[in-house]
Amino acid sequence: MELEAELATARDLDVAELADAIETIGFECTRCGACCKGHGGEHTATVFPDEVREIAGEEYDWRDVARPMPFGLSAGEDGPEGETFEWALATDACGDCAFYAEGDGDGDGDGGDPPGQCTIYGDRPLICETYPFSVGLEEDDPGEADGLGTTEPMGGVVERAGVVRAHECEGLGRDISREDAEELARTLKERTVRELEEAIGVRDNYAPTDTHGVVVHDSEGQKRPDGSWLD
Repeated sequence: MELEAELATARDLDVAELADAIETIGFECTRCGACCKGHGGEHTATVFPDEVREIAGEEYDWRDVARPMPFGLSAGEDGPEGETFEWALATDACGDCAFYAEGDGDGDGDGGDPPGQCTIYGDRPLICETYPFSVGLEEDDPGEADGLGTTEPMGGVVERAGVVRAHECEGLGRDISREDAEELARTLKERTVRELEEAIGVRDNYAPTDTHGVVVHDSEGQKRPDGSWLD
């Protein structure tokens, strides 16, 4: 399916049907913090350019919020080099999300103190708002965590209901109210539409470059790792 056809399909998604699927799978966030961590690797949560600016506000620089998605980059003599097509949330030295703050809780989901918290919770990207769910519009969609705008913070698909995919999360299978399911469904639809709009923008604005170092091609054009435009 071409991107424009997928976008049309995404815009026609029925929120009630998405909510039905979410209810069927079941979910309640246990505040375990697992989706914010790199688990020995790198936390890779996609963030859109406008989301970077919204998170940054007047407090952060672009690099504080986002980094070039590492997929497609290689190690050069002076550091990473190559072209990539997405931004990922910034990470700390351990590979965890830079906006995850460790706490004192045990994260056992019993209603006690959580093990940590998101310090930008109110401005968190759509991928974080909708985790552990994503939408696969293709009938033969494998639901894997790769490709433009579909990178999930953790592992691959573990359950499916219609077009809704559920990724690894200890909160799956728990009861969810209809109200919460519908709110999550609306946000999931918004994210799906935004991902496709971003992918189309990347495709339409792509221009080859031989610039040394790293170049990020996003829906707005070609940028350097600090978010500045290429000349």
